[in-house]
Amino acid sequence: MKTNKYNYLKIIFFFGLILITVTSCERERTEGTEFATLGTNPEVYIDGFSGGLEYYPYADSQQEAFSVDTETKYSGTSSMRFDVPNVGDARGAYAGAIFRDDNGGRDLSGYDALTFWAKATKAAKLNDIGFGQDFGENKFEVSKKGLQLSTNWVKYIIPIPNASVLNQEQGMFWYAEGPEGEEVIVNGDTFTTNPVGYTFWIDELKYEKLGTLGQKRPFIKNGEDASGVAFVGEKLSIDGVGVTFNMPNGTDDSFNISPNYFNFLSSDASVATATGAEVNLISGGSTTITAELGGDVAQGSFEVNSTDVAPIPTNLAADVISIFSDSYTNEPVDYFNGYWAPFQTTQGQDDIDVNGNKIIKYTQLNFVGTEFQGSKTIDASLMTHFHLDVLIESTLKPGDFLTVKLQDLGADNVFGGGNDRAGEIRFTASSSIPLVNGSWVSIDVPLSSFISLSTRANLAQLVYVTDATVTSIFVDNIYFYKQ
Repeated sequence: MKTNKYNYLKIIFFFGLILITVTSCERERTEGTEFATLGTNPEVYIDGFSGGLEYYPYADSQQEAFSVDTETKYSGTSSMRFDVPNVGDARGAYAGAIFRDDNGGRDLSGYDALTFWAKATKAAKLNDIGFGQDFGENKFEVSKKGLQLSTNWVKYIIPIPNASVLNQEQGMFWYAEGPEGEEVIVNGDTFTTNPVGYTFWIDELKYEKLGTLGQKRPFIKNGEDASGVAFVGEKLSIDGVGVTFNMPNGTDDSFNISPNYFNFLSSDASVATATGAEVNLISGGSTTITAELGGDVAQGSFEVNSTDVAPIPTNLAADVISIFSDSYTNEPVDYFNGYWAPFQTTQGQDDIDVNGNKIIKYTQLNFVGTEFQGSKTIDASLMTHFHLDVLIESTLKPGDFLTVKLQDLGADNVFGGGNDRAGEIRFTASSSIPLVNGSWVSIDVPLSSFISLSTRANLAQLVYVTDATVTSIFVDNIYFYKQ
């Protein structure tokens, strides 16, 4: 097996937790090319790698984290060794890679699980491990998060949710792991302290037909009957998908799997159509999305309230300074969500695209900031009004509110310089511009309404505050304008 290093995938590591962002870099095949009959070899690593397997580390991982070890092994003459780096290692902040069959893939339809033996230099939880990543579509990915390792050799099993679809699989194995530390809880949030590197080994890595996996229970939306808002023209991605198996030892274990294993169904085809894993919203209204996996009905559902995107702004571009809108040229922004730990739990930012119309969604909202400081501060001295389109997804209750706050840095253009100024406006269901559920609300307010915002020449921050009274919102068309 050759050892190649290609920068296909970026994984960002933070405090021992990992966020994976997959970038599609599909390897092109000449049109008309046909592969020979694919092999069914189940072996990945048995005292060496099976034919055609290639090693591809992730872009910013420790490139040399993997090696072959002839000293420590479960059986035979060697094992796979993985050295997880310490925090701050200049060679890479974590260890991660895929092992791909570059001979066109393998037919794994005759197996029901990927199995291996593993041990580590200390008790640890692997961030992610599984199969199905190929730096292409990653169409049938499966992973186990938080796999518990010990200092003794233990056999692990990662089930195949539906083997019939794995008739040409290239992604034979992948993993991603960062330094391990002690977990502490602060105000309900879990953090990792003093993370350090360690070593773990994997041996006898192969696919098997166990025949002892029972009670397959697929789920979507984490097994809950959920509801939410989506937009006409959006290709809806159903999250919280996975499957639970009764393992050979009698315990239940759950795994994250690709939505492509599922066949989704729509209760109203006039609102949304579902073909395989793809759900397309075609008109306004309500429909319920359910799913099945290989004939097994998935637990959970998603009631979708489909609506149009925010109204297109009508202000002249010459009179607008835009922060976020597809109708104008936007000013540079540092970020739409600073993830101000440890107190902010809000997730999301500019991550929804409906046919080129980008929308920001925030969930688990308590407060969140859009920041444009330094050379990016905005001089809104000549502007008279502030505009924001907001759609409240979570159910409004008495006392719920959304506060919009603007911060100016003053002439010194630095935070905390003594001349900072800030102003805010609170919106409720009974305010002059009332909040409502499930429909866009256009907030158009004079900048003079932001009491205490006496200067506007160095605006650097826009903050939304709900104190978790409103937990999920969409925002669009954020700009200043003059009237």
